[in-house]
Amino acid sequence: MARFSLRLDDALYDRLLIAADAADTTPSAYVRDLLERLDGADPFGFHAHINELHSTVIQMLAILATDVGRRDPESLAKGMEDTRRLLLERGLITPEDLPGAGGGTGA
Repeated sequence: MARFSLRLDDALYDRLLIAADAADTTPSAYVRDLLERLDGADPFGFHAHINELHSTVIQMLAILATDVGRRDPESLAKGMEDTRRLLLERGLITPEDLPGAGGGTGA
């Protein structure tokens, strides 16, 4: 069986000991059981919360872009140009994703 070390602060270690004792098992067996149950799970809904946040931000930005586009189309065009540049620099889109390159849609 493989082994590894894990450092915990005292308070967390005490919680582990209490939980393992309540489950009538050793701390190692308790941690193994937790890891097996978590195997790919998202028990706290972290990814769902992030997706919800992303959706909200995208909706807000779409509303803002629509409003700016009506008031000042040149500002919207400049903002979209800056956005594409930043996304390219960060590797979040490729040049093929840009409008006019065959892969994107015009803004």
